[in-house]
Amino acid sequence: MLVLDANILIRAVLGSKVLRLLTEYSGKVLFLAPDSVFDEAREHLPAILEKRGIPPGPALETLSYLAALVQSVDRDTWQVYESPARARIGARDEDDWPVLAVALAFNCPIWTEDNDFFGCGVATWTTGKIELYLNSPNC
Repeated sequence: MLVLDANILIRAVLGSKVLRLLTEYSGKVLFLAPDSVFDEAREHLPAILEKRGIPPGPALETLSYLAALVQSVDRDTWQVYESPARARIGARDEDDWPVLAVALAFNCPIWTEDNDFFGCGVATWTTGKIELYLNSPNC
């Protein structure tokens, strides 16, 4: 199991490496994300797409496709971990606590490019190193 941050979903929409990894390993690894992460990606994508001159239609279709690869975790599952997650994230980025809460709920690492998770007591992996984890026997 592996919890994805919103920036990983956005990278999957904008590029090919993350999408390839999610597609390739989805049969081996259970990818998780709090339901709020999909909302966050939908919120930020239009401005990013406009800035890069990317048509929104295909990009939003890719985000919908990701919902088949990444299991959305209902708020009822991770809400009970709000206090410890907020305490660990602190003031760095309060919007990130749901990702950490899912990681705590399922006792698994986080895939992110966000430095705010580093030092939160949960293993974090970046895209540059994620295949080490995905190919490990612990995965």
